[in-house]
Amino acid sequence: MPALISVLSIALPAKADTLTSWHFDASENQLNLTTDSGVQPSVKLIANPTRLVIDLPGIVLEYPETPQTYNSAIQQIRVGQFDTETTRLVIQLTPGYKLDPQKVRVIRESSTRWSFQLPNPEPIAGNEFFQPTAITRIEQKPGQVTPTVSSATPRNYAADLEMRTGYEMSAIKPQIESAIEQYRSLSAGMFFLDLDTGNYLDIKGDRVFPAASTIKLPILIAFYQDVDAGKVSLDETLVMKSDLVASGSGTMQDRPNGTRFSIRETVDKMITISDNTATNMIIERLGGIAKLNERFRTWGLTDTRIRNWLGDFQGTNTTSSVDMVKLLAMLSRDKLVSESSREQALELLRRTTTRTLLPSGLGPGAVIADKTGDIGFVVGDAGIIDMPNGKRYLAAIFVKRPYNDPIVRDFVRRISRIVYNYLDQPAAKVPHNLR
Repeated sequence: MPALISVLSIALPAKADTLTSWHFDASENQLNLTTDSGVQPSVKLIANPTRLVIDLPGIVLEYPETPQTYNSAIQQIRVGQFDTETTRLVIQLTPGYKLDPQKVRVIRESSTRWSFQLPNPEPIAGNEFFQPTAITRIEQKPGQVTPTVSSATPRNYAADLEMRTGYEMSAIKPQIESAIEQYRSLSAGMFFLDLDTGNYLDIKGDRVFPAASTIKLPILIAFYQDVDAGKVSLDETLVMKSDLVASGSGTMQDRPNGTRFSIRETVDKMITISDNTATNMIIERLGGIAKLNERFRTWGLTDTRIRNWLGDFQGTNTTSSVDMVKLLAMLSRDKLVSESSREQALELLRRTTTRTLLPSGLGPGAVIADKTGDIGFVVGDAGIIDMPNGKRYLAAIFVKRPYNDPIVRDFVRRISRIVYNYLDQPAAKVPHNLR
């Protein structure tokens, strides 16, 4: 089957459901994927060489994928467009290895999130051969993802945010949907939350996106959490090591290896100019990727995960608009850090240098503390907005786009302005301790 996973030159539907993210955890032998909408994967095991083939009907691949190599037993994972309406993933083993089909687990976390747990590959004995085998048994993993609710159903944030139940901002949803329709080359997920009322706007807010530099926001909160706990001192000095130097945004990469930076300057550069090298230095100081991911999990962030050091230009680090808003809500209510650390974090976020996304749609006098991200095919922005009328709201938006297409700025500006204008109405200022 030489053309099993060839990326064909075919015409794709103008607007289709997509494979939003996938990742193979080599330490766990587990493939995780997320799609725009519900999908029922078709899974089969094929021999010579052994391949686990996963077809996603009704799902298209927006961007070409480079085959990934992993270890001695799992030779390669390929992702491609099998036909006009099917994305195919192939996990290919090194020749001479096999998988026990009875031990391959297909796990449904939700209609849009699936995991494929592989057993340890085993050597093939002699001339052993097996027929193609369909994997049909599906395990259900309930309670992992909150389903999207209709506008008629209140969505309760009380457990996480300690605030009364809010309702969907249905009055502006037609404007938002009209904007989405007009920018058909873009694919977005967004979540806005009014902290005074609990009302929200949810447009694919739980869709998983490459986080790009927005991943620096939860890293920032983890940093100040360790400052509060006495694990990190703001008087420390960090040494820039060669294995932490990263290309992309930032200026620290231009300094000689071994340069010493104060930890204050390092975390400042991580946020204000989105320095990738500074971020890697902070990640290392906080104990590494695995420890940060565990912390994110304890915060209840289901979609936020670091998989690679910065810069992550392939987009393997992930998050969602809901996760970003949830994090900002906890920050604004001092649930994760002290009041002093919160204000230091917000001051850094208010001084970020990229102002072309959410900030561009705000009215005069509004103040935003936000962190953006951009890796060419995806941009994101998440922040806390204080309005002149005393209202505070949270915003997060992620958009996939044709590579470096500047039209995304107009789209995000329009969405930001629609929400801002809706909330910019005379209202009594809510006391800070009740927000």
